[in-house]
Amino acid sequence: MGEVALSNGQSHSLNGYRKSCWYEEEIEDNLRWCFALNSILHTGASQYQDIALLDTKPFGKALVIDGKLQSAETDEFIYHECLVHPPVLHHPNPKNVFIMGGGEGSTARELLRHNTIDQVIMCDIDEEVVDFCKSYLVANGEAFCDPRLKVIINDARAELEAGKERYDVIVGDLADPIDGGPCYKLYTKSFYEFTVKPRLKEGGIFVTQAGPAGIFSHTEIFSSIYNTLRQVFKYVVAYSAHIPSYADIWGWIMASDFPLELNAEEIDLRMRQRIKGENRYLDGKTFSSASTLSKVVRNSLDNETHVYTEEAARFIHGHGKHT
Repeated sequence: MGEVALSNGQSHSLNGYRKSCWYEEEIEDNLRWCFALNSILHTGASQYQDIALLDTKPFGKALVIDGKLQSAETDEFIYHECLVHPPVLHHPNPKNVFIMGGGEGSTARELLRHNTIDQVIMCDIDEEVVDFCKSYLVANGEAFCDPRLKVIINDARAELEAGKERYDVIVGDLADPIDGGPCYKLYTKSFYEFTVKPRLKEGGIFVTQAGPAGIFSHTEIFSSIYNTLRQVFKYVVAYSAHIPSYADIWGWIMASDFPLELNAEEIDLRMRQRIKGENRYLDGKTFSSASTLSKVVRNSLDNETHVYTEEAARFIHGHGKHT
């Protein structure tokens, strides 16, 4: 649950005292994460979710949906570089990519930096979120104008099931599975096996964000999603990185029926050959480090037996209600 609160606090301004505004999100039952705001830039609501754009003191502009922080200006590049570049670089010649979700445009932005990409389909269910992000997240304006990007407003599951096109890479840039929300159905074994996998070309790669992956938080959903993908794909690679605005380590998992074995030097070479501009976070050595998980997390993933289904779902903490 995220909320904006006002509290009286002393200031060194000429007015002596002023009200300061804080954003607060409950991470666990006994743990909350909060930071000061310069202002609330915009709030709104669609038929699906509440939307807010906050100007935060430590992290710049931050997009909040249903009270859950989605991305922040100063560090979103960590999340999106990690989500996009490993699967696209591991593919020998990626031409077309399907994004499940991704309405803010940052995933499309990173994909479109690759010179092999001919087409990116971004399928998000909420047109108001997409329009909101077009208007307020200027860093992604160029991506939204790129002729290689096609935006479809639809449920990603329905779009994949109805379509016949197959893709080199499918990216799961979905909201976290939250109790009472619809997204958990897109993390299930049946979805991966009967909807995602048939839409991949031979040699295709699937990647998904997989929630918190810290020492204490990785058993919420990260280990389960990893084990679930192992039931569907032959090769599965989990990796993680610290994202300051999330107050935790975050995880991603990529999967394929073809080996995912590039070393650091090969990743760097493909980056130089394919990607426009320099990454700020990810390179070959960084990915090698990110995919070398800590002992406790490795043990959990190796010993995880839970398979994610609609009947046996796991959720991250909170219900994501913005007030």
